[in-house]
Amino acid sequence: MTTDAATVLRPYRDQLAVLDEQLVELLAQRFAVCREVAETKRATGIPMMQPDRVEHVKQAYVARGRRLGLDPAFLRTLAALIIDEACRLEDDVIAGSRPRDGEGADR
Repeated sequence: MTTDAATVLRPYRDQLAVLDEQLVELLAQRFAVCREVAETKRATGIPMMQPDRVEHVKQAYVARGRRLGLDPAFLRTLAALIIDEACRLEDDVIAGSRPRDGEGADR
């Protein structure tokens, strides 16, 4: 008896699609908060780059990942990608060129 791979894998792919949607929504929420942080930094003259905070966030990702059995190197890379995008958004906001929602997604 042969089984169609797409049929067998459909329930997993459906679950992954839901989780992927949630991940993207959470990232959008996180970056919305980053824009608020940037607005606050611009209004108060706080420098955009906060190196201690960057390292703290990376370490927190690694620690959470370890507790959940995820690869620390992967989590450090993921954190770096998220932080890089947050910094780009903050730079845009602080420079006064705040993109509208949805813009800059393909940068």
